[in-house]
Amino acid sequence: MQRRDFLKAVGAASLASAASAASAGATVLYDDHVVALDRIGPDPKRIAGALWIRKGDLPRVNGFALKPQGACRADLCIPIPKDMVRGDYFNLTAFAKKAGQMVVADDEARVWSFGEMQALGGGLSNSRTAPDFTVPDRLGRPVHLAGFRGKKALVVTWASW
Repeated sequence: MQRRDFLKAVGAASLASAASAASAGATVLYDDHVVALDRIGPDPKRIAGALWIRKGDLPRVNGFALKPQGACRADLCIPIPKDMVRGDYFNLTAFAKKAGQMVVADDEARVWSFGEMQALGGGLSNSRTAPDFTVPDRLGRPVHLAGFRGKKALVVTWASW
């Protein structure tokens, strides 16, 4: 996400959160989209920045769903301790920290921003293209990395220093 687009989203989110503050909602920024939540739960421990969302809102926020084995998305399941679930609510910030995800919160504006989740492989690494290079094969013929475009390739390097 470009900085300009992020600032637009934050501006829109803060306007949306100011309008929904009376209804005890929140705005979540994650993976290039903004999710407006109409209701969040109070944090029983009163930890600053903690966000308790309804379990049913979890798939809208980050694509995960709560199952008996934990929070799951596709073939990835992250075990959830019992203290992350309270009735119909789920502690999204505790889950993000468990998954190694960065969290930035503005409690007053009721806006939470969640960074890339490394366990999912991250969009950043999927969007990058390796630069083309040429190396000789075992017979001395040149091999271009671009010749493998669209295929998986394992590049093994070695240095003597």
